[in-house]
Amino acid sequence: MYDLVIRSARVLAEHGFTPAAVAITRGLIRMIAPVEAPLQARIDLALPAGQVLQPGIVDTHVHVNEPGRTDWEGFGSATRAAAAGGVTTIVDMPLNSIPPTTTVPALELKRAAAAPQATVNVGFWGGAIPGNLGSLQPLHDAGVFGFKAFLSPSGVDEFPHLSPVQLEAAATEIAGFGGLLVVHAEDPAVLESSENAGGTGYLDFVASRPDAAEDAAIARVIDVVRRTGVRAHILHLSSAQVLPRLAAARAEGLPITVETCPHYLSFAAESIADGATAFKCCPPIRGEGNRDLLWQGLADGVIDLIASDHSPATRELKLGHGGDFGLAWGGISGLQLSLPAVWTAARARGLPLEQVLRWMSRATADFVGLPAGRIRVGAAADLVAFAPEESFTVNVDTLRHKNRVSAFDGATLFGRVHTTWLAGNVIYAADDDASGRPPAGRLLSAR
Repeated sequence: MYDLVIRSARVLAEHGFTPAAVAITRGLIRMIAPVEAPLQARIDLALPAGQVLQPGIVDTHVHVNEPGRTDWEGFGSATRAAAAGGVTTIVDMPLNSIPPTTTVPALELKRAAAAPQATVNVGFWGGAIPGNLGSLQPLHDAGVFGFKAFLSPSGVDEFPHLSPVQLEAAATEIAGFGGLLVVHAEDPAVLESSENAGGTGYLDFVASRPDAAEDAAIARVIDVVRRTGVRAHILHLSSAQVLPRLAAARAEGLPITVETCPHYLSFAAESIADGATAFKCCPPIRGEGNRDLLWQGLADGVIDLIASDHSPATRELKLGHGGDFGLAWGGISGLQLSLPAVWTAARARGLPLEQVLRWMSRATADFVGLPAGRIRVGAAADLVAFAPEESFTVNVDTLRHKNRVSAFDGATLFGRVHTTWLAGNVIYAADDDASGRPPAGRLLSAR
């Protein structure tokens, strides 16, 4: 007698979509059988036509901001939004919380904040800043998945960036204990030389953070990887001009991985209105041709994965400066919408859903060493019933983010999440209010 059997004409198993029945007991997948197999279960659920059963999304780039800036987001609202978007695991960035996750006591504060509120599973990145170099291994031993560093100012004073000398020191230290360095790669000298007066012009904002800033910073990271052997990851790649450099580094055998984000794959600078600060992020959304090349980078395998870079702020910080891009907070709030946004853009390009899920579930799980992102016997039953051909128009007032501001507001997207299960338990259902269910998420540590 199984706890739950879910049957669907399309289940994303190891080798693609197939008709199947997935049998679950005590939170684990115990059997994958033919769809009409006579399995006994306490609950036997057949998904309606049009819904597929897929693994939960693993989002490795989320800013939850608690403690310290919980008015921007928080573990309660962020993980509820994640569940509503088919995300079953997030990995929280070390900023913009206060304190940032740069010491073991700060990590414990985050864990204490997350534990009673987490609707989905939550892991944590540590931070590498000038003040904690030489003291990173205790955070590694405490279970962070790696260390984020900025090469230019982060936007918050409590998380300063690393100089070139400090970057090399951090890389040497992290390589010494087999850790992972993840990098916000924009060059401060290029940004300084490109600075302008700001204002409401979106293209002026893009000009203030040119492709050359990413190119110079990523070239520095590649050199550091070559010298130290550290495993490194480039966060939120915006500039497709850097793809040949990254491809060459990979061909050289250097341990470098790369991500991009839903907003870079969905939007183009030509379509962003002046004053539309909901679209501000750093590095910026660039032109349509650049967007096409990012998709090609994914297809070619130069870009490994897609993560949301959910970076919310209060409505006042995001929209309250009269449309001045120089003053508005830079970050896209997109955690709940990342799956349908990427699927919508991929669908328009003729790409299959299973490819999107490889980039957003399997690749992200593998990147941080989690046994997630797959439907297979022995895996946790972190699953999503998803209707890829159902469309909807985004209304920010219906989102579960704490501050309902999103660049996707008003967009028509394909793909509706109907049910999300975590370890076989429903944590989101579109047809009922799941708010009364106790949080079921676990806190994760790197293996």
